[in-house]
Amino acid sequence: MAKKRLLKVRKRDGRLISFNPAKITDAIKKAMDAVSEKDARLAKKLTDDVLGLIPKRVKGIPNIEQIQDIVEETLVPYNRIAKAYMLYRKSRTKAREIKEFFGIKDDMKLDVNAIKILQERYLLKDNQGNIVETPTQMFRRVAKAVADVDKMYGKNPKKSEENFFNVMKNLEFLPNSPTLMNAGTKLGQLSACFVLPVEDSLESIFTTLKHMALIQQSGGGTGFSFSHLRPRGDIVSSTKGTASGAVSFIKIYDSTTEIIKQGGKRRGANMAVLDIHHPDVLEFIESKRKTKQLTNFNISVATSDRFLDSVSKNKAYELINPRDGKVAYRINARKIFDLICRCAWETGDPGMIFIDEINRKNKLISLGRIEATNPCGEVPLLPYESCNLGSINLSKIVENEKINWNKLKELVHLGIHFLDNVIDANDYLLPEIENNVKSNRRIGLGVMGFADMLINVGIRYDSQKALKLAERLMKFINKEAHAKSEELAKQRGVFPSFKHSRLKRKMRNCACTTIAPTGTIGIIAGCSSGIEPLFALAFVRDVMEGKKLFEVNKDLQTALIKNEIYSGALIRRIMMRGNLKGVAVPDRIKNIFRTALEIKPQWHVKIQAAFQKHVDNAVSKTINLPNSASIKDVRNAYLLAHKLRCKGITIYRYGSKPEQVLYLGKGNKYSKATLDFTGTCVGNTCQL
Repeated sequence: MAKKRLLKVRKRDGRLISFNPAKITDAIKKAMDAVSEKDARLAKKLTDDVLGLIPKRVKGIPNIEQIQDIVEETLVPYNRIAKAYMLYRKSRTKAREIKEFFGIKDDMKLDVNAIKILQERYLLKDNQGNIVETPTQMFRRVAKAVADVDKMYGKNPKKSEENFFNVMKNLEFLPNSPTLMNAGTKLGQLSACFVLPVEDSLESIFTTLKHMALIQQSGGGTGFSFSHLRPRGDIVSSTKGTASGAVSFIKIYDSTTEIIKQGGKRRGANMAVLDIHHPDVLEFIESKRKTKQLTNFNISVATSDRFLDSVSKNKAYELINPRDGKVAYRINARKIFDLICRCAWETGDPGMIFIDEINRKNKLISLGRIEATNPCGEVPLLPYESCNLGSINLSKIVENEKINWNKLKELVHLGIHFLDNVIDANDYLLPEIENNVKSNRRIGLGVMGFADMLINVGIRYDSQKALKLAERLMKFINKEAHAKSEELAKQRGVFPSFKHSRLKRKMRNCACTTIAPTGTIGIIAGCSSGIEPLFALAFVRDVMEGKKLFEVNKDLQTALIKNEIYSGALIRRIMMRGNLKGVAVPDRIKNIFRTALEIKPQWHVKIQAAFQKHVDNAVSKTINLPNSASIKDVRNAYLLAHKLRCKGITIYRYGSKPEQVLYLGKGNKYSKATLDFTGTCVGNTCQL
């Protein structure tokens, strides 16, 4: 009789399905794995105990919830395993509530934040706004569209499609947002970021404005150098009037982005760059002191070695009119540098781009100097160049507290293949972009989940061990990326502008690696953003009307359970602070779970520099500073970044903007985050 009752189980939607006891074993094993319990015999015993209790506790056909209740009951004597199982079950219950509220069919058991982001920005919708695909179907759509490119090179795409699909579904590798949004659709624009030229004429300025609008409508970000525009007050020969200057046109671009983003899939993202030698540089540096101004732009000063040398010597330097190349006036370099540091301390802007370092490493310098980057600074680009990005989830390559280097190699090779295919799968909005992208074939394979990886191998973020691992890791990735690019060059040919490059080895791509901020794809993958440390360990997130989610870092949760100190009271205390300061947990846990504001600025910069040593393009990282940081701290961070040969730097002092995506708790108030908070950056510099 008991066996008959176990032939079927009732799902939550009322459907009857075949009962599979292996699912009970899998759930128990997951809970055991979470607390490092490796005992197959115990898992089998617990499963048998559950199977024996079901007919005693339930008359007729059991439902899922009843079986889970019996699993909990069976696990009670095994305190750590029971807590791990109950916490996971609770999180899944909350996720189901939100899925039902938004009408999302989640076939991957993703967490709440991933579900909400996918619903808002990624999953395809019909003309009435109803979601018409699941996360699995999204990954299948993308895999097929990208793999089909193999046909162009005489290969059957089926194997590539399965490989691409599996690594995305397993959240081991994800491409940039436009690829997830648009691959296999009519739009078909797959690139993350673009740099567009702005020349010194109204025709160029407004033609570029139109091109920016088209790109942002498709989900891409845009970067510009405004350094060629004549300065404010300069003569306009055609009208005999005076020029309004670079900042006035940046404001026009900002206003246009504001309009476009209201109907777009994600907020508009721009980078404005102005050369340190431009006569409008003072106005540019101070342009974001008014908090409601240029809200859709990150701004960076293109800083030369010559300028920084003048800063160190406390000398004057020249500001040069780009219209005629003549010296407009001279000003003390240290005065300008101090203004940059003060404004960055006040508002988070401007950042710095070390333009000479960028062009020292520019493999296509014969095609022109690079003058601008994409919105977060990780890809310096020539005019009308775009870049396709993808990131490997480092939290997925740790097994038994060790890095699986073979798995990492496989992911690197697959990622390069995927991104090279994207270049050919792309539908280009402008012929100039298509020509430059296909000539240079620049791609950017990077990483996310670095902070998670460090936690899982037991290394403190601000330590020499972390620096050594960062450098070893990126050297390995870059080497394997180049090896795969060379292999593709033999199969498909070198990139057409190879003859103009500084490269000595024949490669398919002029550049292969990048470190991007991975804002929303990090949420989908459920990992920390890029190479950033964690910003908060526990907080309350607003996910929808009347619904709040209490969110605790999963690795911390596991560590507390393993040490048998997990409790609701402890979690509430951590939630009030966001970190472990003053919380009664072992020092070894405090050491591993260091948060961004506990880490001194120089360590942030050193980690960035360690990665940059082996990155072809550049590295996006925010140097997060506590509210108590001084202007001197900003100054020292900028100078250290230049000394260590970073290609750029962005700082953010907590509380320096009127709005943030996370606020740490005060008094009895919990730390509170918006939907856009990725677990790392709290300013708006990397929430793309």
